[in-house]
Amino acid sequence: METLSREDLQHRQKRPIKVLQFGTGNFLRGFADWMIDVMNEKGLFNGDIQMIQVHGKTPPTQIERQGGLYHLLTRGFKNGKTVDEIRLISSVQGATNPYLDFQGFLELGKLPEVEWIISNTTEAGIYFEGKDKSPEVTPESFPGKLAAMLYTRYRFFEGDPDKGLHVLPCELIEENGDKLKEITLRYAKHWELETTFSDWVEKNVKFYNTLVDRIVPGFPQKDADAIFEKTGFEDQLIVMAEPFHFWAIEAPESLGEKFPAHKLDLDVLFVKDLLPYRTRKVRILNGGHTAMVPLAYLRGLRLVKEAVEDSYMQQFLMEAIHEEIIPALDLPQKELKKFADDVVERFRNPFIDHQLSAIALNSISKFKVRVLPSMLDYIKKKEEMPKRLVQSMAALLVFYKGNYKGETLPLKDDAVIINYFDKLWKAKDTEEAVLDAMGKITFWDQDLTLVPGLSKAVTKEVKLLLKEEE
Repeated sequence: METLSREDLQHRQKRPIKVLQFGTGNFLRGFADWMIDVMNEKGLFNGDIQMIQVHGKTPPTQIERQGGLYHLLTRGFKNGKTVDEIRLISSVQGATNPYLDFQGFLELGKLPEVEWIISNTTEAGIYFEGKDKSPEVTPESFPGKLAAMLYTRYRFFEGDPDKGLHVLPCELIEENGDKLKEITLRYAKHWELETTFSDWVEKNVKFYNTLVDRIVPGFPQKDADAIFEKTGFEDQLIVMAEPFHFWAIEAPESLGEKFPAHKLDLDVLFVKDLLPYRTRKVRILNGGHTAMVPLAYLRGLRLVKEAVEDSYMQQFLMEAIHEEIIPALDLPQKELKKFADDVVERFRNPFIDHQLSAIALNSISKFKVRVLPSMLDYIKKKEEMPKRLVQSMAALLVFYKGNYKGETLPLKDDAVIINYFDKLWKAKDTEEAVLDAMGKITFWDQDLTLVPGLSKAVTKEVKLLLKEEE
């Protein structure tokens, strides 16, 4: 079978590189690169992407071998209908590894048509590394690499204000654009670069805070051979994604004229404030996941799609989201309900084997951020206990016993937390254990035993779960 290569697209008009992308992973290839490909197809963007490999010191051989081409497999539900589509993505021209060709990487900064920087270097990618001593040697951190490339661009174009760039970081941290800008400017100071460079970055390089959302599982190993047969090519870069996608960018609406995804069926918004969108995602999507996981696991379920097809867990999830999480939010209820329906539809995706154990990673800190605020807001507003979220907290405490019905549970958390619960459940009876755990300020940033009625309600549910174990 023929290997996918650029020769298969010789008929295609060559486009300039308008986007430099830090990151070669599944998410951006199934998200931003796909969007740009769709905009190119409709004649709205006319620009390609050059990837920059930010991790590892091996060459991006497969990307180069395929000339940046790959297939996107979109699978799942959308508006109640099954989606199963394959699309050839041609918006990526190739990839560069700064560790192997630093000069070639810097030369990208001299391309006159470049307008955008997009990145996804994981949540830990935006950091400052004091050991990066010079813009002339490959920096270890992503912001250091960006600063070195911007400095090359500044010098080559002699500080031309029209050669500034738009930066869209997709790392899942709050204020990602502000933090990336701060560290980029910190490198300029660290390297003792001329102040006119920092001034140029301040005025002409626009960093935007963004929020991204799409599940991109990656290479569909089980179906790869069938896809090869269907497309007629051997493609080692196939990436699978769910139909749902959302990108909110904290920027003037006018930026949409340069990145006109909104003119197509792409869910990209340019907004004044990301907070409402972040809150609904954290409370409903992430909160729904986190609230469901411990109870579903204790009931013997192992996949998200199994949990939402289980009649008991389905009712639990719908009641938790629609009757307890959404009412606790001061946001437009109609929009929240639509988002919630999309979330449940995503959870049901039959093509994605999303392990509950993977979501259970660091469950204590996740519960504090994703579920606890909904519980406390509900209690404050309704002056009653949110039954389903209380059940979830009880299941969480039982889950951290580490075993249930003779089965070892997949606890993955800080060793201090795991050791605490191990000693707690061995040394104390149920009521004492619940009170002790809920009073741990280091877990919850507050003493939850001071919330009237909460400890009593959680204790009752814990006892029911332990009774089921007998």
